[in-house]
Formats: sequence, C-alpha cells, structure tokens
Amino acid sequence: MKKRNSKLVVALAGLALMGLSACATAPAPSGYNDPHADQNRRTHRANIKLDRVLVSPASNTYGTILPQPVRDSVSYFSDNASLPGVVANNLLQGNIEDALHNTVRFAFNSTLGLLGIFDVATDIGLEERESDFGETLHVWGVPEGDYVVLPFFGPSTERDGFGILVDFVLNPLSLALPTEVKHLPKAAWVLSKFGDRYQFSDTIDEFYNSEEGYDVMQLYYLDSRRYELGVEVEDDELEDIYDAYDG
Repeated sequence: MKKRNSKLVVALAGLALMGLSACATAPAPSGYNDPHADQNRRTHRANIKLDRVLVSPASNTYGTILPQPVRDSVSYFSDNASLPGVVANNLLQGNIEDALHNTVRFAFNSTLGLLGIFDVATDIGLEERESDFGETLHVWGVPEGDYVVLPFFGPSTERDGFGILVDFVLNPLSLALPTEVKHLPKAAWVLSKFGDRYQFSDTIDEFYNSEEGYDVMQLYYLDSRRYELGVEVEDDELEDIYDAYDG
C-alpha cells in the first residue's frame, strides 16, 4: 500500500510541476485544423466497423438484459469512481472551490450513496462540476493542436487525446485501491459507455450512417468542446460550415 501511495504522490507532484511551468491561457483556435484527414477518416471507418461488430451488439445486449435502474447505478458508480481524478484536475487548475465541491460530493455518494451506486449528492444540490486533464492542459496554456480521431474514443484533438490517456491511467482512486479491485472503476466505466451507446443509439447510428458523418462529428466535437472550455473562436468558419450542412 505504501508503495502504491508513493507512486500516486510522485505522479501528482509531477503533474503539478508541469502546471507551474505553464500557467498561461491557451491561444484561441481559429476554425479547424485537420492535416491528418486521411488517417482520421481511416480511423473513423475502423471505429464504425468496431461499433457494428462489437460495441453496438454488446450495448444492445447490456441494455436489454439490465433494467434502467441497474444501468443507472453502474453509471453512478463509474462517475463517482472518477471524481478523485476530477478533484486532482481541479487542484492542478487552481480551482479550489470546485475541488472542495467535488470532494464533498464524493464523500456523500461514497457513504450515503453506498460507494456511489446511488447519486444522493445531486438531490441536495451537489452536482458534479466536470473537468479533465485536457481542460487542465488548456488552463496551463497548451494549444488544442490538430484534430484527431482516436481508436474507440472517436473525435478529439492532440491535447485532449493526451488528456484522455492521463485521466485513464492516473485516476488516483485506481492507484490507491488494492490490486484485486484496482481495475473495477475502469470496468464500470466501460459498462457505462455501453449504457450510453444503448441510450443514444438512434443519434449515434444517424452519425455513423450519414455520408457526411465524419465532417459533422468533427464540427460538433470542436464546437462543443470549445464551448465547454469557454473558448471564443476568433472567426465564424465553424458557423458557416454548420449553415452549409443545414441548408
């Protein structure tokens, strides 16, 4: 246990030092940058094949076998297990208020919510204040980089792709748990994604079956992600392309 905790401390300390060396606002992106379009489109097509062969059938089975309340509990548990990582990102961003808020939420759901399978915190006004390492890099001044399509994860950017890797590997809870249960949060996360695929199957199928699905997913991801981060795009290129698809 001491060895595991020391690794956690070293990892978080290293990230904190990175933050201290890069405390600046990331430059606002302009339009979209997709120099790897050929590779991205190949990955997009591979993701569609993976979805049709594995993800969609598995999610349909998952959604059919398990009733909604059980699926909700899996998602609640997964979200709660990820909260220590969210708190770590809050701290790395210097956002003490959100860190305290999410810590109290974690405490309530981990105790009264029976390890998070019930979301009692939201009922009393302690909704999750989401964050991730991609946002942390943004706060540190790292530009979003090129648009990329990741295997399985789908649309992203170079910055957010690295953020996904860090969040997935360095969840403080997974590092602190005993070996026999350390992978439980990741397993719950995968199941929760199957639940999301089942719940939003019509919308996802529409994207995947559309001839313009790649372009629409790219625009939707960049626009919504920049909105989440409070980024004001310097031109109206994205809006012009949306108008073209609408018209």
